[in-house]
Amino acid sequence: MALGILQELEKTGVIRTFTEKDHNSAEYLHAVIEALRIGFADAAWFITDPTVVKVPYKDMISPSYLAERAKLFNPKKASNPLTHGSPAHNQCDTVYLATTDKEGNGCSFINSNFGGFGTCIIPKGCGFTLQNRGAGFSLDEKHPNVYAPGKRPYHTIIPAMITNPDDGTLHTVYGVMGGFMQPQGHVQVLLNMLAFKMNPQAALDAPRFCIGAGMPDAGNVFGTVYLEEGISEDAAKKLRLMEHDVEIVRGFERGLFGRGQVIRCHVEEGRVVYSAGSDPRGDGAAMPV
Repeated sequence: MALGILQELEKTGVIRTFTEKDHNSAEYLHAVIEALRIGFADAAWFITDPTVVKVPYKDMISPSYLAERAKLFNPKKASNPLTHGSPAHNQCDTVYLATTDKEGNGCSFINSNFGGFGTCIIPKGCGFTLQNRGAGFSLDEKHPNVYAPGKRPYHTIIPAMITNPDDGTLHTVYGVMGGFMQPQGHVQVLLNMLAFKMNPQAALDAPRFCIGAGMPDAGNVFGTVYLEEGISEDAAKKLRLMEHDVEIVRGFERGLFGRGQVIRCHVEEGRVVYSAGSDPRGDGAAMPV
């Protein structure tokens, strides 16, 4: 949704097309932050078990719906996400890996306990703890994501894969671990590669932002905007002038910006060529086998 909203804002001229010199500028950060906030407002209501509750996925990414949601964007000022509502209402302990083969196939895989040691329950005879993803349920009886037997909760497990629109071939296998940072990291890393022409490693190295932080109880993505050191003080100052609550994060605390892995696939002179990157904020690696 965030990517679709950004596309709509660019198409209607509300924001201009960003170039390489705009990377992590205040104008760019403001647009992406606000698009993500609008997306999260819908996510908080709609992400639930689709086998139990009808979730209008296609409607939510339709051009008409995204155009309506894009109207909530103010290019001059941070909005209050709690007032966003949704027109549609009317109807860290994680491991991620990406792998590809010479035939152009790919696999995006993620596994997580959720918070800390999960439930801290170890099945008899096993060496792992059970996850506590049930923490993602709502206890509001009127909410689509309300706790119920046999129902899957809202969760942040988001392995990602991108295909080329013309023929459906593999473009990128990637993921950015980190609770509610995952979709935010996905958007930023993807834009780094597509809009700013970065290779996979550079796309992961670039400083990121995070709206809301921590897990598992940091579902409030409507508060502080955390900026990673490397984003200019000038950008931070301009965001504050737009009424964003901004904090700069440095050193080892930068782990809250997620840990990503990327494999990019493209065809060069008739051959499939791969390039890969591994996040410097984590302990992964990119390697051919």
